[in-house]
Amino acid sequence: MAPPRTLMPSIQELTAFEAAGRHGSFTRAAGELALTQSAVSKQVRELEATLGVVLFERTKGRAVLTLAGRDFLPAASRLLQDYATATHAVMASAGSGTTLRLGVLPTFAARWLVPRLPGFLSRQPGVTVSLVTAPEPFDLASRSVDAAIHFGEPSWPQAECVYLCDEAVIAVASPAYAERHGLTDPGSLARATLLQQASRPGLWRDWFARAGVEHPHPLRGPLFDQFAMTSEAAKAEMGVALLPWFLVERELSDGSLTIIPAPPLAGAGAYYVVVPVGRRSEPTLAAFVDWLVAEAAASARRRA
Repeated sequence: MAPPRTLMPSIQELTAFEAAGRHGSFTRAAGELALTQSAVSKQVRELEATLGVVLFERTKGRAVLTLAGRDFLPAASRLLQDYATATHAVMASAGSGTTLRLGVLPTFAARWLVPRLPGFLSRQPGVTVSLVTAPEPFDLASRSVDAAIHFGEPSWPQAECVYLCDEAVIAVASPAYAERHGLTDPGSLARATLLQQASRPGLWRDWFARAGVEHPHPLRGPLFDQFAMTSEAAKAEMGVALLPWFLVERELSDGSLTIIPAPPLAGAGAYYVVVPVGRRSEPTLAAFVDWLVAEAAASARRRA
């Protein structure tokens, strides 16, 4: 059971505490918040009185967090961030009929979803879409999102997973690099630099096995921790990259990257749109899911 609202800290108290805890100084917190040092100190004392604990050890010129203060600081930071996000969301919607809040995989959103969103919004003129980064499964209710894009297995607590597409991994290089090194088949990649993906260290090894080719050093090459960076490195003629097809649709279309002929490697999962149980039939959410499924199917047809 939550404590009475009269015993809950105010936003002003939390803001003063978070700034002072982050800076380790009431003076620096005051400068950030455009308050006096005494005002920040007063807000922190009132917070300590509300909570019944000491949050800072006051030393000359410094404000050192106590154990209780260190424990409370991350929670206070999250509360203030959630408050700021929710406030901005209300302001951003500007009275529009519906706001659709989506938890998205950053690369999938930037490279595949966002370029297509204008098509959905043109059909739903009263809808505002808000995107938040969500690289791993999370509690949909606690993050206050209406749906999420997920890669992996169709398993998410208290949610329905609607299939979008498989992941087809292909080898790509800039046309100039491919021509210069004579890259016409998987075997020819022995002459190329292999761009490595930090999040999937065995990807090249699996790709060569799928192609039936043995490479002497499939784990050797420049290392990148984001697919987007690997794509840019391939365009800059640093080597050959293994990338999901959806991520380089645009580059394949405009000719800045070309495919090294070989069977695609299936990813270790598929893409799904995840909707909380019982909400699949809500009109706006249903329209969005149906639109996503249709766009993914059209994308797969172009790939084929």
